[in-house]
Amino acid sequence: MNTRLARVRAQQEAGFTLVELLIVIVILGVLAGVVVFSVRGVTSTGNQAACKADVETISSATEAYRAKNGKYAASIDELVKAGFIKSLPTTTNGYK
Repeated sequence: MNTRLARVRAQQEAGFTLVELLIVIVILGVLAGVVVFSVRGVTSTGNQAACKADVETISSATEAYRAKNGKYAASIDELVKAGFIKSLPTTTNGYK
């Protein structure tokens, strides 16, 4: 008698229905979409901040070059060769 009762309970607690699983999948899809769109904005803001930092670095290096040599550098390559900046900026934000 105990085994029969256990079988009946097992059938009643079989698992999730198809509708419940579909609802969970839809909710996860919506959450994934929200995350993707929010990350895009963060990347764009990061690129803009990096470009502004590069402009400030070049500006400071240019003024330091002028203070040492009495004239402005003709190009960014000249600032690199003189050792005022380590390398050319790599964040162009789409501009060349």
